[in-house]
Amino acid sequence: MNDVNQLLKKALSEARKLREGETFLVRDLFIGYEWNRIARGDRLLLGSVFFSYVTANPKYGVKAIEKGVSGQQKYQKTSLD
Repeated sequence: MNDVNQLLKKALSEARKLREGETFLVRDLFIGYEWNRIARGDRLLLGSVFFSYVTANPKYGVKAIEKGVSGQQKYQKTSLD
């Protein structure tokens, strides 16, 4: 499952399940043990790809809001209208 395209699909699918206004990190979209099994390089690549994808595709209703203390990008679920 460590193919970054598969990981992106899973992350986008999980992001659709969030309620409007909820904030999250990409790692929050995976069960703890799943996230830990992804190689660090793939996690970093997934973060970059997820950011680019949701920024370019507003249809997912996700916007980048700020970087956390650890440098991880925070996102917020927005309305789709």
